Amino acid sequence: MIGTTPFHPRTEAANRTGLWGHWAGYLAAEKYQLSEKAEYFLIRNSAGLFDTSPLYKYRVTGAEAERFLAGVLTRDIRHCHPGHAQYTVWCDDDGHVIEDGIVMRLADDEFFLTSARPNLAYFRGLVGRLEVEVTDVTADQAALAVQGPRSRRLLTKLGDGTAELDYFGVAKSEAAGISVTESRTGFTGDLGYEIWAPADEALALWDAVTEAAEGEGAGPVGQQALLMARIEAGLVLIDVDYRSARFAWTHNERSTPSELGLDWMLRDLGDDRPFVGRRALQLEADRNTTRRRLAGLIVDWEDWDARHVEAGLIPAKDHRPVHQEMMVYSGGDPVGWASSFMYSPILQRHIALARVRPDLAVPGNRVGLEVTIDHAYHTVGAVVTRLPFYAPAHRTGRGDVP
Repeated sequence: MIGTTPFHPRTEAANRTGLWGHWAGYLAAEKYQLSEKAEYFLIRNSAGLFDTSPLYKYRVTGAEAERFLAGVLTRDIRHCHPGHAQYTVWCDDDGHVIEDGIVMRLADDEFFLTSARPNLAYFRGLVGRLEVEVTDVTADQAALAVQGPRSRRLLTKLGDGTAELDYFGVAKSEAAGISVTESRTGFTGDLGYEIWAPADEALALWDAVTEAAEGEGAGPVGQQALLMARIEAGLVLIDVDYRSARFAWTHNERSTPSELGLDWMLRDLGDDRPFVGRRALQLEADRNTTRRRLAGLIVDWEDWDARHVEAGLIPAKDHRPVHQEMMVYSGGDPVGWASSFMYSPILQRHIALARVRPDLAVPGNRVGLEVTIDHAYHTVGAVVTRLPFYAPAHRTGRGDVP
């Protein structure tokens, strides 16, 4: 049976389209307005409110909680002090990514971990004799993301703690009299926050945030707008840009952190910390066996337009994300594939997240992207670029945004 989130009475009332998708067993609004592009511009110009409650949420506590997570997560949690969060991944023994998520350190012996897919059995299966407890608090916690350049100003109306949070900072605070945990995190690549509150306080929190949003040009946004923003931010999405190693059928469906552009998480391989997949990742680094690397592609707009005009068509500028494999070529040979593709409203270019051969994943290299035009395959020119495509200074800064 499909469930509803603690915010559903409010999101249902706000959803003018009646379009719903399924996310981790919950109803999730696809879009609230007739145009998902209008909601996208809420994120980029003011603030968008997104119900992230379907995320799986785990509380990891105990005297050996840090030791446990240091032995499971690829990124070293020992460098994450209380009041901070990390973006991280966890791998199997062969160094292939199982999933990515955010881990927040609330105290020396208390952590809060989120993921898009269920991982409770996986984590509990690794506890062994360590003094640590992993608890699923998904149903107990509502989560509301407030994302966009005016999100700080909006949330400051509810409490004083928001303005003090650094990028990836975490704090327990009060918002409109409700005890919450607030993190400066998100999935949009913009200035943004996520508020974690008891499920029975969700409606009061939504009402307080929407009241604070009045006059700020802010409002609720659905999954379509969020997926547009995350491509511009260069953020990978499970089951789209990579497949969990637990459910992959073939070696080609598995990915190492380096292949997902996350090799920066492996900078401490030289120390003595044992963690799941470490040996395999060390061998990959030593033998340089990375098969492909994540890169951004920006399509040559003149080539794109010319191919459409030749076919007697108006050049398409569709902002809706395309989540399917599109082959990438160099010199006529296949060298990888794109997994997420869209026309970026803010960049005014077609962009893609692609996995290409490591020697070609260098900014400035030119490749060909296979697209379908008028029921026929065409290869249009594209240039490799660094990710993210869009990274405004206010995303990580402390200054006020008008």
